[in-house]
Amino acid sequence: MSTLITPHTDTRMASIIEKVRGGERLNLEDGVYLYESNDLLTIGQLADEVNRRKNGDKVYFIENMSLYFTNVCESRCAFCNFRKDAGEEGAYTLSGQEMVDYVKQHIHPGVREFHIVGGHNDKVPFQYYVDSLRALNEAFPEVTLKAYTAAEIDFFTRISGLSIREVLEALRAAGLQSLTGGGAEILSDHYRKKMHVDKAGVAEYLEVHRVAHQLGMKTHTTMLYGSIESREDRVRHMLQIRDLQDETGGFMVFIPLSMQPKNKNAGIMRRNSAFEDLKTIAVSRLMLDNFDHIKAYFINIGPQLTQVALSFGASDVHGTILKERISHAAGALTPEGLTRDELIWLVKGAGKIPVERDTFYNEIKVYE
Repeated sequence: MSTLITPHTDTRMASIIEKVRGGERLNLEDGVYLYESNDLLTIGQLADEVNRRKNGDKVYFIENMSLYFTNVCESRCAFCNFRKDAGEEGAYTLSGQEMVDYVKQHIHPGVREFHIVGGHNDKVPFQYYVDSLRALNEAFPEVTLKAYTAAEIDFFTRISGLSIREVLEALRAAGLQSLTGGGAEILSDHYRKKMHVDKAGVAEYLEVHRVAHQLGMKTHTTMLYGSIESREDRVRHMLQIRDLQDETGGFMVFIPLSMQPKNKNAGIMRRNSAFEDLKTIAVSRLMLDNFDHIKAYFINIGPQLTQVALSFGASDVHGTILKERISHAAGALTPEGLTRDELIWLVKGAGKIPVERDTFYNEIKVYE
């Protein structure tokens, strides 16, 4: 066993270290113990070791744009400040051509991916969502369409009467290439009832990704932490995702999302601490041994903490994004996006090697 940063690690931590270094999988009790421990430096060092075995010093990012066709939503999730009712001030639903026009005004050379999510707008038919993707795909065929959450796909099955597979096949024919990771929140029925998550349940979320993987799609997955859930809830969430990854191998990255308060002026006591954010990234890296990447999402935790997270198990800093809206509607204080040069600076400033990638983690350029 190599020397630890903190020399007085207890026997339980020592057994977890031995497990990780011996390639043995951590269980629920191990994950909860890590969350309850205040030995952040040891947990972080161990996560860093795991990440280095998988990715060395490489940290990945992509040139992408976030797009939101509609903020009208039938759901009223307790944590969301993005949604609007139809007809409410600020509500909108863009046509495919309107979105194409918007993109033409804001896109810059090098964008490789459109990251598309939005409200569950039941005032338009499923065909609207298909046509939205088709319009973008025809106007920008060189840009990958990473669109819709598993919760949105489940919603589409309800408004169309189609199966999950049929919905995905229709969207793929229009240009869909990957699913976003949102909609997972915490994979707990109790949590979803308490937080009024009026959309896909735990089984539905997992089934959408299962079917997508069976169709040959690679997808993303998330965890929204920092509200009413217990630390055990978080670990159980990771275990369910890990089990599905064992089954399908279709996930590319796990994205812990730090909950944002609805009020931008909320004090630090209403936000997750930096300690908790770093611990969640590190625990994710240790629990999800069958994932290649854990993402540090600068939109939620800020650029500086993202740099630190690259020594706590994270190997991805997302992308340029350009005008992120959902986290900022909920109170995020971070930039709405970063440039390629800023992302390169961020990664190099953490002593890592920036790697520009595509949606599927194929390397485009390594910035030594």
